[in-house]
Amino acid sequence: MKIIVLGAGAWGTAVAMSAAQHPAGHAVTLWARDAAQAARMRDERQNTRYLPGITLPPSLTVVDGDFAALWPGADLVIVATPMAALRGMLQALHGCAAPVAWLCKGFEAAASDSSLSFGLLAHEVQALVAPELIAGVFSGPSFAQEVAQGQPTALVAASTHALVRDALVSAFHSPSVRVYANEDIVGVEVGGAVKNVLAIATGLCDGLALGLNARAALITRGLAEMTRLGLALGARPDTFMGLSGLGDLVLTATGDLSRNRRVGMLLAEGKTLPQAVESLGHVAEGVYSARTVAQRAAALGVDMPITRAVVALLDGQLTPADAVVTLMGRGPASELM
Repeated sequence: MKIIVLGAGAWGTAVAMSAAQHPAGHAVTLWARDAAQAARMRDERQNTRYLPGITLPPSLTVVDGDFAALWPGADLVIVATPMAALRGMLQALHGCAAPVAWLCKGFEAAASDSSLSFGLLAHEVQALVAPELIAGVFSGPSFAQEVAQGQPTALVAASTHALVRDALVSAFHSPSVRVYANEDIVGVEVGGAVKNVLAIATGLCDGLALGLNARAALITRGLAEMTRLGLALGARPDTFMGLSGLGDLVLTATGDLSRNRRVGMLLAEGKTLPQAVESLGHVAEGVYSARTVAQRAAALGVDMPITRAVVALLDGQLTPADAVVTLMGRGPASELM
């Protein structure tokens, strides 16, 4: 297969490396927006900024410049940018006949000039700006570093188009990566968006040393929030018990490589939000998507108290200790609510 990966951050690089090392011998090109970064990657054969110490496979080609010349004749195009850049990338792919899949997780921030009071999921953005594309999402519990190192990983190829699902399975299913097909793109995207917000809450819990009982409660009730929002948007309930729901939530909320969890821990230590974000050196999508998740939930009348507390914490309206008091001080309720 001829595979194009657009975006040379940690996850884009890891995905490109995984495809380049596939037993089928795919021809993989990784496009970097920054020409200087692309040059360093070609010279050093590693992405020293995002994945230092991990050698790029010899078969992986790193390029920069106009990526429009790359995708004619491609069998699969992967968009590996943050959510904020997805709209522009999809518009630039106008006329692309190959299956397209994005890696970003979250809701697009609501535009100030839009009539909508909330942000959109990736597939909703695509339906607006590039409806002709045959597209989907590639998601699931996965740290870029482990994928780049070839450690065992299971992911989900979600799309309403069988062509996209099949292309992702063919490109990535290998001895180290299992790829499961799923038609429920809404559920997969909601899981990928909300788990980042919940990971901040769990990091806060761990940073305050509240114990494993509290962590388990946050993850479980967070899964309930995620499911409520997904069902309101038309997702299937079983999706949230799978890799892109419970699986991704557990990984991001408990894994030491989780940037979103780390944000919560740093806030618990007394760091300001700018200090916490600056210390990461990477994008923590939960910081940017928390408010849009809360806005979308409010527009649908979906109760998401953990998400609201995270937004208030990030906005400086609650201290870490007050956020815990807010959550634990809620009145009794049925577990099924």
